[in-house]
Amino acid sequence: MATILIVDDSAVDRRLVGGLVQKVLPCTVQYAANGVEALAQMHGDLPDLILTDLNMPVMDGLELVHYVRDHHPEVPIVLITAYGSEALAVEALSKGAATYVPKSQLAARLPGTIQNVLSMTFVHRSYEQLIHCLTKAEFQFVLENEPNLVDPLVDLVQQMVASVALCDFTGRLQIGVALKEALLNAIFHGNLEIRAEEIERVQQGLIEEGDLSLVEEHRMRPEFKDRKVHVHIRICDEEARFVVRDDGKGFDVAKVFGPKKRLAVEPEGPRGLALLRTFMDEVLFNETGNQITLIKRREVRRENDLPPVDL
Repeated sequence: MATILIVDDSAVDRRLVGGLVQKVLPCTVQYAANGVEALAQMHGDLPDLILTDLNMPVMDGLELVHYVRDHHPEVPIVLITAYGSEALAVEALSKGAATYVPKSQLAARLPGTIQNVLSMTFVHRSYEQLIHCLTKAEFQFVLENEPNLVDPLVDLVQQMVASVALCDFTGRLQIGVALKEALLNAIFHGNLEIRAEEIERVQQGLIEEGDLSLVEEHRMRPEFKDRKVHVHIRICDEEARFVVRDDGKGFDVAKVFGPKKRLAVEPEGPRGLALLRTFMDEVLFNETGNQITLIKRREVRRENDLPPVDL
């Protein structure tokens, strides 16, 4: 059973988040009012996941992310962002948070986000020893529009990234989040042309109910049924490079990545693209917008520039 630590200075919000989590997950929920209390809780057994607000007294969410990344990188952190905290959220993501959920969309997004992060954290270790011997890998997949293939592929990539010691646990988790976002986007939006507002419902249904009815409907259409997702992956000790191409129509790249466009973490903004740009060192699109290249370079471990925390 997973243990989830919820950190928020509002007792009402703590209980609200805890209630949402326990509705969909068999888990143990722990609570803390700020970052210092959270670290005190972690002196015993480490939680499997931390959910934290950003704006808190004593030690805020950004400082908590920084400290946990340095001392417990195997524990993923999910941010709960309020409107107006976008810049702070982007900084926290760059310092090691796994992903985020806007506070205005907790009920819709939080359960699925937690399931997603935990599923990538609890990796199967049956072939871990063999993968650990890997020093370089390059391979290609041609995938049907089958969402259930995404998690196994992401899991394989994370283990290969671990074998070449490209980055720490948090970095591997972020690679997994980014790659999964790109793959699901290629299936749902690229090949099956499911509208943006429908994608959220499909992703939630995949996790909570296994409801693939919308996906199946689009997969059976003559104009979509032969489309594939083409994945090229190259991993070595210097970088990991992922190229994901769908057979769809693409999109106008200039409208999203024009010189006056700023990808921000906003409830109504391009959430997936913001995550990709934050987690990866480089994100490139082809001219037609149906191919994305994600590049993650070897991580240079930073010094801990936070002062010691007295517990």
